Amino acid sequence: MARLLGLGYPGGPVIQRVTEGAAPASYRLPRAWLRSSHDFSFSGLKTAVLRLVEEGKVPRHVGEGGAVPEASAEAAAAFQESVTDVLVTKTIAAARKHGVGQILLAGGVAANKALRETMLQRSPVPVLIPPPALCTDNAAMVASCGYFRFQRGERAPLDIDVYPSLRL
Repeated sequence: MARLLGLGYPGGPVIQRVTEGAAPASYRLPRAWLRSSHDFSFSGLKTAVLRLVEEGKVPRHVGEGGAVPEASAEAAAAFQESVTDVLVTKTIAAARKHGVGQILLAGGVAANKALRETMLQRSPVPVLIPPPALCTDNAAMVASCGYFRFQRGERAPLDIDVYPSLRL
């Protein structure tokens, strides 16, 4: 998303920065509800922003620093609002369905201020959120796990299968 708008890298922090004070209502972007599922996909949302850029409705900001065009900031705010809405709504629905007593918000996305605030406001159960400095990309956590397994002498073949519920 940040790349589509030419806002820089990493995208999450720059989107949060440029959206402060921007009006997300300027653009109504789609929500990926994927009914009867707790899954989500943001490819349609990204495509909607791409169309705004291609149609010239949202300029592609180029360059680091400097003022971001108002339309770009508003599109970024609408994107952030859409993602936040879907993540919070689906997380709360999953928590209710499974009767959980609390929600843990973690990973790189947990550093986003709008997501943190919305989750805290809307959740019917307590929400645990680490300080932003500890909300890093999950890849670092996976690599750390792999490092400690490697140190213990554990090895896996290159054709290992995926086990999403594998104990760490």
